[in-house]
Amino acid sequence: MTRFPGRDGIVVLANALLGLPPVVVGRAVYLILSRSGPLGFLGWLFTPAAMIVAQVTLATPIVVALLHRLTEGLWHDYGDQFRVDGASCPRAILELLVIGKAGLLTAVLFAFGRAISEVGAIIVVGGNIRGVTRTMTTAIALETSKGELALALGLGAILIVISITVSATGFFLYRLTAKR
Repeated sequence: MTRFPGRDGIVVLANALLGLPPVVVGRAVYLILSRSGPLGFLGWLFTPAAMIVAQVTLATPIVVALLHRLTEGLWHDYGDQFRVDGASCPRAILELLVIGKAGLLTAVLFAFGRAISEVGAIIVVGGNIRGVTRTMTTAIALETSKGELALALGLGAILIVISITVSATGFFLYRLTAKR
């Protein structure tokens, strides 16, 4: 909503990173968190923390790009009214997100979908360690490679139910707030 040096570059970068390959992210996070990496002192490699870093790295461009697109249009439509009414920038942002909550929900669900379906980066930085860093998607990949297709399909069904539940909850909350 405001102009600052580098803004256009950030927008282009966020949009370019929408197709960021998960294995590349995993490798980059691995190098950063490895013992010889700049954040190696944290000891996060092969922990859930490393997996969260990878997930956030994959999901952030999605949220940034989609929210930029949403708020740019809303600012064009409503920005002058906010200025005339004397709204501060944080207040205007809050109001725009309320107005555009359907687009916000889409951005959040898209990022969640990217995170819940991730395998590549998670295996690289998490190691698929049983009881520690194994996720549903990495377990599905493992069981499939072992020929345990029934178990893999069962885990996949559970993952789909989780995804549907999160989406339904998001839409329920959206409709609940729309009635106000």
